[in-house]
Amino acid sequence: MPVNLTANAISAINGGDVNSKPLVQVLDIKLIGSTQERYRLLLSDSVATQHAMLATQLNDRVKTGGVRKGSVIQLIDYICSTVQNRKIIVVLNMETIIPDCDVIGNPKMFSEADSVPQKPAPDMPSGRPTSIKNNNVGVQTSALASFSHVKTSGFQNQGSNTQSFRPTVQPSYQPPPNYKNHGAIMRNEAPARIIPIAALNPYQGRWAIKARVTAKGDLRRYNNARGDGKVFSFDLLDSDGGEIRATCFNAVVDRFYDTIEVGKVYVISKGSLKPAQKNFNHLKNEWEIFLETASSVDLFPDEDASIPRQQFSFRPISEIQHTESNSILDVIGVVVTVNPSVPILRKNGMETQRRILNLKDQSGLSVELTLWGEFCNREGQQLQEMVETGNFPILAIKAGKVNDFTGKSVSTISATQLFINPDCSEANSLRDWFEHGGKEIASHSISREVMPGGSKNETRKTLAQIKDEGLGRSDKPDWITVKATISFIKTDNFCYTACPLMIGDRQCNKKVTKSGNSRWLCDRCNQEFEECDYRYLLQVQVQDHTGLTWVTAFQETGEEILGCSAKDLYLLKYEAENDVKFTEIIRNCLFTEFLLRLKIKEEIYGDEQRVKITVVKAEKVNYSEESRFLFDMIPKFQLR
Repeated sequence: MPVNLTANAISAINGGDVNSKPLVQVLDIKLIGSTQERYRLLLSDSVATQHAMLATQLNDRVKTGGVRKGSVIQLIDYICSTVQNRKIIVVLNMETIIPDCDVIGNPKMFSEADSVPQKPAPDMPSGRPTSIKNNNVGVQTSALASFSHVKTSGFQNQGSNTQSFRPTVQPSYQPPPNYKNHGAIMRNEAPARIIPIAALNPYQGRWAIKARVTAKGDLRRYNNARGDGKVFSFDLLDSDGGEIRATCFNAVVDRFYDTIEVGKVYVISKGSLKPAQKNFNHLKNEWEIFLETASSVDLFPDEDASIPRQQFSFRPISEIQHTESNSILDVIGVVVTVNPSVPILRKNGMETQRRILNLKDQSGLSVELTLWGEFCNREGQQLQEMVETGNFPILAIKAGKVNDFTGKSVSTISATQLFINPDCSEANSLRDWFEHGGKEIASHSISREVMPGGSKNETRKTLAQIKDEGLGRSDKPDWITVKATISFIKTDNFCYTACPLMIGDRQCNKKVTKSGNSRWLCDRCNQEFEECDYRYLLQVQVQDHTGLTWVTAFQETGEEILGCSAKDLYLLKYEAENDVKFTEIIRNCLFTEFLLRLKIKEEIYGDEQRVKITVVKAEKVNYSEESRFLFDMIPKFQLR
């Protein structure tokens, strides 16, 4: 049966045609690459041949024999890139039409002299960029190693559901005649094509992307062996869900830093692509754009509703407890508590602020979110005012960092963005859940020393059972919850002076003393500083209907019990000498019922063994939740 390949297909592709979906024949296949498998094909249209590179996600087509020498295939998605002054067809998607076939025609290697004339690019109305949205089809692309790297990463408020796209090349984009920041295009220079972010690779010729700026980093200065410099980055999102970071250095910073605005749409071209530094770049793209002196960044004059304002890949709190430390993720939850902001001195001598929030979601768990720096005074203060008035807001965190110090928690980094009551489906669903019963559901924290073990972590006990059952005397600590009343707090040494320096992402916290020059000295850090931190070391007597015992509450739990920071309480007692206010704070928490989550472990002090009871979480009793808990317990005690 005769087979007709698409006439002049090779010539048309080299001329820029990427929409004809031609039939071509595979004449040869070679496996290349030492670090990553990739296949080079020799394609024929019966007259001319051209080398092509197969996208790595199509490697299985060759391995399973779906594509082999002699196969007739239809190219579905493809681009033509110039590599070392030689054009290469990059095959992103294809279909096998005939698995085996004799060589068709008498093809010869394509020469650009044989190229057919191409139709001129369409006129641009009013000198403005034209946007033609790509059709969505089930195509996913990945790295082509040294020739082409294409990767999809579409998450448009759909959790981890990937939105695929067909990377059809868009019409050429001609910047307006009066655009800023760069000179006129040379007369013989072809205009760049607008392509999806996911189709960018370092081996293309001219390209342009149209994308919205979703985040803009601070201007940072640095010093290295090459001298002083400055740098800033911004994140881009296009209509197909592709994301990429653009970075500017030195003179390029001066050109674009004041120009770039979060939320605006720009057409960007003439940048170089380099591998993304994953230690600093959390976006789902293996490339990063480095803008240069010849780069173009043009504001798109009209709002493009097809490009979302932001996209998230939310993870439920229940997954965070199984996530590796230092991972970057998006999380959304209801803010149920907001602790005071406290000053922290970093190891470089600079002071910053820290504030701790608690979030809960439908998974029945809660997690601590630590805000650093300006987040404390900006969003943190707003959230505190909302919670204090009984308005529990929804908070979406974009690019939070997972920590595993005494349990799993999340903290802000420089790339983090916070969205209070965002307009998205996840926020609406969470709000509906919270207002229709979720507010009354007790949640279990995955932060601060909540150890694995499921329901065992939340075993309800009485104080008498701690002694009767010998809790804490095994190799591992016991974790229980008690409902108890605070009957006494020692106030003579309720806090200690602590080192405020940061060691990595953790505070030193070692006790410090004053040196001869009245500065504070830390033996561990071997540094002196003007101001120290103050950390709670509360000795608290608690009691329930079965007895009483002493427990220890450290910094965060001390704040939860007393409702203020250790520094504020210290200043009241020893500097302001306001005994009335100090006594009022202590009295306000006496004879108040708390749900106390306790860690019980036997420790050795000298030659003596003692059972140490530490408060890892303190929550005032919510009597509605407690009543529901007691009602649920009744069937367990009914006689059968």
